[in-house]
Amino acid sequence: MSSTTPEIRPNAYVGFDTITTQIEHRLLKRGFQFNVLVAGYSGLGKSTLINSLFSTHLVDSQGRKSSQEPISKTADISVSKHKLVENNVHLNVNVIDTPGFGDQINNDKCWEPIVRYIKEQYSLYLRKELTAQRERYIQDTRVHAVLYFIQPNGKGLRSVDVIALKKLSEISNVIPVIAKSDTLTLEEREAFRKILQREFEFHEFNLFPFDSDDLTEEERDLNNSIRAIIPFAVIGSESEITIDGQAFKGRRTKWGTINIEDINQSEFVYLRDFLTRTHLHDLIETTAFLHYENFRSKQLTTLKENASTSARASAHVPSTHGPLPNGSSENPIYKRA
Repeated sequence: MSSTTPEIRPNAYVGFDTITTQIEHRLLKRGFQFNVLVAGYSGLGKSTLINSLFSTHLVDSQGRKSSQEPISKTADISVSKHKLVENNVHLNVNVIDTPGFGDQINNDKCWEPIVRYIKEQYSLYLRKELTAQRERYIQDTRVHAVLYFIQPNGKGLRSVDVIALKKLSEISNVIPVIAKSDTLTLEEREAFRKILQREFEFHEFNLFPFDSDDLTEEERDLNNSIRAIIPFAVIGSESEITIDGQAFKGRRTKWGTINIEDINQSEFVYLRDFLTRTHLHDLIETTAFLHYENFRSKQLTTLKENASTSARASAHVPSTHGPLPNGSSENPIYKRA
């Protein structure tokens, strides 16, 4: 017997279809939170790309200004907070930079501070969730997207990249990009992309976007088209150039002018649309319902197991009233004559 509830259409207008408008007004009033972490070696244009993506100057470079400056011994974590407004939509953006990542001669475990930071944000959110009187809206500092910058060396991933991508993709939404792709010809760029895609498949990286059962056919096709060009080959620039009366963000070189929004020169537009116009909400939801939920489940399971172990240990604690010296359980003082 089918358990499907039949649809019933009211005979007159009721008005519950306005719930979407009510939700929209509430969300517009509260605003949205988006936290993006950038990881990669110094000098790959991480800050410039972030500023280009949001079309405003949000962050300054945290890397070394010259080769004489000392190299940071660890990957520091730097968080900058910003409030953006576009057509009455408020977006709170946290940009998490990781200066010092991969800059050492020995980069063993240089990814650990980043992994630790991501997990700490999950742990902070979980503690707020479990308080007796929790906040109505918990401030969300969980990392929604990790932009991982790959050197345009034309050869493939370094061993540090392999381990870092493996570790990060297990706990967050990782989006790899080929940085400063204008250093490669179009043919070199495509060949390099194929090398990287084969490596991604070989190492079984769990890269965003993910498929799920509730996706429509159109959404699946969109995700497949995105996977075909990951990693995005990008160029960033905050400089505005005007040619023949047309202004655009780009760079001037001795070979000519680069328009970062020209899809024949850079995949910057594809990355921007992916992050903000098609998958922004999906990035936030996937963080909450997949990565954070996995972390939460493991933590609560561990707490439960520890509590059970403690309870069993308490149940087997020997009595402080042990057997009497004569081996009898009866006190001889009260023994009858």
